[in-house]
Amino acid sequence: MTKKQQNILILILGSVAALGPFSIDMYLPGFSAIADDLNTDISNVALTLTSYFIGISVGQLIYGPILDRYGRKKPLLIGMGIYIISVLGCAAAPDVYSLIALRAIMALGGCVGMVASRAIIRDRFPVKEIARVFSTLILVMGVAPIIAPTLGGFVIDAFGWRFVFLFLAVLSSIVVFLLYRYLEESHTPDKEVSLKPVKVAVEYWHVLSNPTFIVYGLAGSMAMAAMFAYIGDSSFVLMELYGFNATTYGWVFGSNAAGFIVGSQINRYILKKRDPKVITYVFTVLMLVVAITLAITNLSGLLRVELLLGLLFLFMLFLGFVNPNTQALALEPFSKNAGIASALVGSLRMFSGAIATALISVFHDGTIRPMVWIICVCAVLTMLLLLTKRKEITLYPARQNI
Repeated sequence: MTKKQQNILILILGSVAALGPFSIDMYLPGFSAIADDLNTDISNVALTLTSYFIGISVGQLIYGPILDRYGRKKPLLIGMGIYIISVLGCAAAPDVYSLIALRAIMALGGCVGMVASRAIIRDRFPVKEIARVFSTLILVMGVAPIIAPTLGGFVIDAFGWRFVFLFLAVLSSIVVFLLYRYLEESHTPDKEVSLKPVKVAVEYWHVLSNPTFIVYGLAGSMAMAAMFAYIGDSSFVLMELYGFNATTYGWVFGSNAAGFIVGSQINRYILKKRDPKVITYVFTVLMLVVAITLAITNLSGLLRVELLLGLLFLFMLFLGFVNPNTQALALEPFSKNAGIASALVGSLRMFSGAIATALISVFHDGTIRPMVWIICVCAVLTMLLLLTKRKEITLYPARQNI
């Protein structure tokens, strides 16, 4: 591919991937409005986020072998069609239980874009370039989590929360047009790939049995679970506990998302000089320091809103380094079954997100404690997983004689 073709491909994949953050973040400022309109409470509304993560987690496992058997483009278009129909259903949901179910279906359709984008990158780029391309993809799609909560706040204030889903329907229709018109198939359909449940399970087990995949796939999932805990409880913490309005909340959320993007872009340049394993290890240590500081200051009563915002920004900044590298390192051993490996990477991350947001709902006690402790535990687990690969990490490589 030429440089121009690469840029067009990344732009298209970025538009597909951006639907994920829009679907997650745009309606967050409306949790209170949804609860009032549907005669329920915020803890039940938070389950619409949990069901979305469950749908993504299950859906990616389904799409993995389908993308390897039928190619990338056709399943991508079909999944997006399911997404559009279900998002229109969300706009008309009569109660919170319908919304919970429709959010799961919405995720089942839309998650094809997450699996396909990773698989297409694995198809089109050499292994050494994957982490860099993932970082570039985050830059392209990064505008979504920055503007989604703020835009959602404006839409909700002006028209009501249901119009958020109508906006998503229009946006996803534009994305479908771009995919149909400009995306070229990157993988020849392979009829040898079986869709029989037993054989699919064997393929997934083959990926799961790879030690490199297990370490970096799970480490990345734990790190992302911390972010999902923050996403799941941020509207309550900032709007209910600290009194932020929807617009201010959107700006704060967008600033933290910007930190995540900045980290991923700096990562692109560091990768030119350092091994991704080293970068992942160093920034996981920094994430852990931030998480422990968050827990200690909360326990001691010193966690003021200014300190909270600063620590959350730093955590998201450091996560911007860890996220693309753990994805790339988890996918590195695979080529032929990149679709299945990609699906499993994404499924693990979203399953961890489902658990994190469910725990937020279960342990909801009207304080910031659930969010703080889930973030801290996830950071500790990420570090412990990476320590199993400590011998492969050389922080100070030997100089070469010239």
